[in-house]
Amino acid sequence: MPDVLATLEADRSKLLEEFLRLGDLRPGSITAVVRRCGKPSCHCAKPNDAGHDPQFRLTRREAGRTVTESFPNPAALRRAQQEVTEFHRLQKLSEDLVSINEKICELRPVVQQRGGWTDQERKRLLQSIRKLPGM
Repeated sequence: MPDVLATLEADRSKLLEEFLRLGDLRPGSITAVVRRCGKPSCHCAKPNDAGHDPQFRLTRREAGRTVTESFPNPAALRRAQQEVTEFHRLQKLSEDLVSINEKICELRPVVQQRGGWTDQERKRLLQSIRKLPGM
């Protein structure tokens, strides 16, 4: 068991180093929206026409609201794609870190101390349990 614990701790250290290598990031999803301008004489008004070139947009949640951002040029779109990709990498690293830490917590032995709960510890525990939602 000590070998497994040491291996997991080494894996956690490597994972934490990956966090330091993260670049610029932001949450959201990039979508392409094909639009029609509404002018009756435009080619997009004809049946079976594909419409105008797609508009690429970044959509994300901000303070409980959906925010949409359009890109002025292809370079801005490419940069946003990299930032969103990096955000997904952050999410994956976070999931992996929690998973490894759960395994470490399960394997790490509990060090027994003499005696039981002190009156002060018991009082603090009871107070913290009463503060939990649903209690």
